[in-house]
Amino acid sequence: MRAKCPRYVLISPAKNEALYIEKTIQSVIAQTLLPVRWIIVSDGSTDGTDDVVAKYAAQHDWIELVRQPDREERHFAGKVPAFNTGYSRVKDLEYEVIGNLDADISFDEDYCAFLVSKFVEHPRLGVAGTPRKEGGKSSMYDYRFTSIEDVSGACQMFRRECFESIGGYRPIESGGIDFIAVLHARAKGWQTRTYTEKYYVHHRKTGSAHHAGLRAHLHTGRMDYILGSHPAWELFRSVYQMRNPPYIVAGVLVLVGYVWSRVRRAKRTIPDELMVLRRREQMERLRGLPRKATARLAHGLARAIGLFTSPRF
Repeated sequence: MRAKCPRYVLISPAKNEALYIEKTIQSVIAQTLLPVRWIIVSDGSTDGTDDVVAKYAAQHDWIELVRQPDREERHFAGKVPAFNTGYSRVKDLEYEVIGNLDADISFDEDYCAFLVSKFVEHPRLGVAGTPRKEGGKSSMYDYRFTSIEDVSGACQMFRRECFESIGGYRPIESGGIDFIAVLHARAKGWQTRTYTEKYYVHHRKTGSAHHAGLRAHLHTGRMDYILGSHPAWELFRSVYQMRNPPYIVAGVLVLVGYVWSRVRRAKRTIPDELMVLRRREQMERLRGLPRKATARLAHGLARAIGLFTSPRF
């Protein structure tokens, strides 16, 4: 297996992940293709995360725990210096693929071998990943209204040359660092791809560390605006979300978050050239939607408008 697949390293920023990180560690240890090195950076953890990692690091010399003091700042950009701390520990190693791995996911034993093999099959592949399943749910993330070229930030595998060409992750306080890295790779001419043959299980609900409940939908709309989503795309996306629990409300809140951010002229953190690229890709996907899918979305929008304008609402 090692003769066929590129060598890879993993970096996992982790902050207070004691409830989940053992599942991640056990998944990596069970891989048919092990990483050259796995750096787990404890970003000021206070819940026993360090003890869990130290136990396994003592048993496997390719696992390394790096402790960092707690940060006063509380924003998404904090992940970048933690990742870069791990990145500095592998810069002199020989490898072809570098992975950013969240400390609250798990996957099957040939997951990593599957992903790194894609870099051999596709010479222009820059970033690879898979869909997710939320812990306790049987269905995967629905890609019918999301680009297969977008790669989830919980597990992103980069060709080393690609990662170096984009300058790694950019520290952005509002979030979206994973998404911008993938978009930046495409702007540089690399291919990016989510492979649906595999999946990982995300044990912490996405965004739960910062936003929960109905606020999570508002946050989604806000992030879509900050990251340059086209208004037409956002409208269709919101209508599509109305089909998911909490029905109607979820999509409405996404749209409200987007519109309110636009009204307030929230600062966009995405570079202009990447926003142009994103909007062009979104409009191309809208034009490529089958007529039946477009009709269903239009029907959903009309239904939602009818509900909100009825005397019973």
